[in-house]
Amino acid sequence: MKPILLESNLPGVERCARGKVRDVYSAGDKLLIVATDRISAFDYILATGIPDKGRVLTQLSVFWFDFLKRITATHFLSADCGDYPAPLGQFRDQLEGRSMLVKRARMIEVECVARGYLAGSGWKEYRESGTVCGIRLPAGLQESNKLPQPIFTPSTKAQTGHDENVSFEAVEALVGQDLAGRLRDLTLAIYGHAADYAAARGVIIADTKFEFGFVGDQLVLADEVLTPDSSRFWPAETWHPGGPQPSYDKQYVRDYLESIHWNKQPPAPALPAEVAERTAEKYKAAYRALTGKAL
Repeated sequence: MKPILLESNLPGVERCARGKVRDVYSAGDKLLIVATDRISAFDYILATGIPDKGRVLTQLSVFWFDFLKRITATHFLSADCGDYPAPLGQFRDQLEGRSMLVKRARMIEVECVARGYLAGSGWKEYRESGTVCGIRLPAGLQESNKLPQPIFTPSTKAQTGHDENVSFEAVEALVGQDLAGRLRDLTLAIYGHAADYAAARGVIIADTKFEFGFVGDQLVLADEVLTPDSSRFWPAETWHPGGPQPSYDKQYVRDYLESIHWNKQPPAPALPAEVAERTAEKYKAAYRALTGKAL
């Protein structure tokens, strides 16, 4: 296990953005994305990092970028520090295993969500109206049921707070009919391909979100891909519809925070070492299950 990295520090390199987990730096006509070990819950970054989390996110994304290259172009270039332009090579201790050099892309302001199972905000909407993002579903479904077929349920990208689920028609109004259709079709194709692969390895991808952008005129898959932060992964052997499922993600952290009755206002509490370690193991278990390799 390598030291926890909560904040990257690359003197002399321009930092373009700082997200809840990732720090993004300028690398000439490219970008360097560094996945830290920060974790957020209920829209707040916690004071405690999760050991190896950034390495899991990066290396799982790299795995999927390679796996999906027959289906879609991507922004990924390299995760080998030896390929990085100067002066990035001197920061290998921070970057190795947790960073990616990528093409700059003009990002599309839509979260492209694919759902194959009824969970999370989809389950909440279904209970209220029988729909998910305006898509009518059969009556009588239970929480965590498999859907008759995967559905495209986009959301807006929020800089703060929760993303907001929107209808396909709203996406058409935002980006145009042609591009909206391309985003929907590509999202479902990627999800289907990945879900079939994961199922063969004993993992259910209940839902996941993708981000796309343009490099020149080419539509590319960008950001992170099919990680425990962007997806709901369930062990297939324990799947049983009718309630929430055990998962390979930060639900363990959310459950702990609920148990201590945090009011979800800043400052966010720190995590006990045991909670951080058990969460780290869930992330690494997802990596092992999907890639067949240890981190």
